[in-house]
Amino acid sequence: MVWSKRYIFFFSLLSLFSCKSEKSKHYKTTEKLPNILFIIADDLGAHDLSTTGSQYYETPNIDGLAAKGIQFDQGYASCQVCSPSRASIMTGKSPARHGITDWIGALEGEKWRKKKRNNKLLPAYYQHALDTSYVTMPEAFKEHGYTTFFAGKWHIGDEGSLPEDHGFDINIGGFEAGSPKGGYFSPYKNPRLEDGPKGENLSMRLANETVAFMKNNKDNPFFACLSFYAVHGPIQTTEEKWKKYRDKATTKEIDPTGYKMGKFLPIRQYQDNPVYAGLVESMDDAVGRVLSSLDELGLSENTIIVFTGDNGGVSAGDSFSTSNLPLKGGKGYQFEGGLRTPYIIKVPGNKHQGIHSDVPVTGTDFYPTLLDLAGLPLYPEQHQDGISVAPIFEGKKTEERAIVWHYPHYGNQGGEPSSVIRSGKWKLIHYYEDNREELYNLEEDGGELTDLSADYPSIVKNLSDGLFTYLNDLGANYPEEDKLWTKDKEDKYLNKVGTVKMKSLEKSRINMLGETYQPNADWWGSQLIVD
Repeated sequence: MVWSKRYIFFFSLLSLFSCKSEKSKHYKTTEKLPNILFIIADDLGAHDLSTTGSQYYETPNIDGLAAKGIQFDQGYASCQVCSPSRASIMTGKSPARHGITDWIGALEGEKWRKKKRNNKLLPAYYQHALDTSYVTMPEAFKEHGYTTFFAGKWHIGDEGSLPEDHGFDINIGGFEAGSPKGGYFSPYKNPRLEDGPKGENLSMRLANETVAFMKNNKDNPFFACLSFYAVHGPIQTTEEKWKKYRDKATTKEIDPTGYKMGKFLPIRQYQDNPVYAGLVESMDDAVGRVLSSLDELGLSENTIIVFTGDNGGVSAGDSFSTSNLPLKGGKGYQFEGGLRTPYIIKVPGNKHQGIHSDVPVTGTDFYPTLLDLAGLPLYPEQHQDGISVAPIFEGKKTEERAIVWHYPHYGNQGGEPSSVIRSGKWKLIHYYEDNREELYNLEEDGGELTDLSADYPSIVKNLSDGLFTYLNDLGANYPEEDKLWTKDKEDKYLNKVGTVKMKSLEKSRINMLGETYQPNADWWGSQLIVD
């Protein structure tokens, strides 16, 4: 195949990796400044919503939002794990640029050996807090008179780099932790969130706090970020919801084999986890609470709403919660199942409603897009790796560009230290363990089943050259060889995972679908609390 002029031109202009220094095109559709409601779900898979294809999970409220907005079917997080993606949403910068390339708290360098996984490489070092010198998205809106609010998961810094240090006037529940310390029912064990009545639902509590903020600020423009801890592990639900989804899963014969071994961990093959399904529905209930309140407050026609996630669904590691099939892999993986996430934007008054866009978009695009939709000036020196996709809301096209992911770590879910570039239909994955490269045609092979690198060496070379020019220009960190590694030790570890861990997971899956299933006592009583 001849390498097209389009790709040659792309690689001759590295500026296409970044947002051009342009002024806002002013796509604003309302006379006064619109409010922004930005909703982030944690660890939600690309197919974990009814509107994105799930036949098991039920999400009527988010589905209704998608029916009134644009659903981006190729929406990407900026990383396969949470902290880097969240930092990229806030800054419009890629993880390689802002330096948070792993979830904050992950072991790096020689400390990785404490995991006793006996891997070939030592993960790269990374930044442990978001740099306060950046002008974040909420700070940009604040400069234009917006009141800013944050509720829920933060996980991109501790004291000195908390939400209030990055432009949020109010912070409820956001601190250094990446998971709900006390689970999904009060008491929460959260220093930034007062406990509610015992058994109060965390997702609904965050929704109620958001509603209270909107009510108190309905006469002035606001930027509200509702950042759910859901659906991150430990997964929990009520007995009522567990039974609903347990019954739904058992209406057909249950395959006794629910996992397949990946390179490092077993990977879930079915969406049949009733506890996770209940957690997804509870999060959707909370979204419904906020959306209905916008109507009640008379704010719906002047509020831009975003719903998205921070990485792919957890099919391996953590709570082994969901399956992302037909997408390959999940959270922590370099494949589409790890990088793709729901991506929905509703703009009031927009005539293009309930449509699907196949334009590849990513987390760095929110910053310039929302400024553009609000009719505000762009901050190109800040959101350097994002572009405004506002033209799509007028039925226009966006500029072509490449998207890069950089994850020089192993993580907890079985993914490999790698970097990825996508340009057009082509996706290249570079693996640091052996420097091999895989090439996929996503138009024809969305499940990444057939590696075409041997068939198109010129495409591989051009993509790889572009990828490393970008990473090296940014001074990106890379993993290093672990000189203590031996193949025998790693094989021994992997053999144990493939037998003992696999057996434990299969047993747990069947047990969760049994009529006599009993979860931990600290959350089963939550069905007594009315949200």
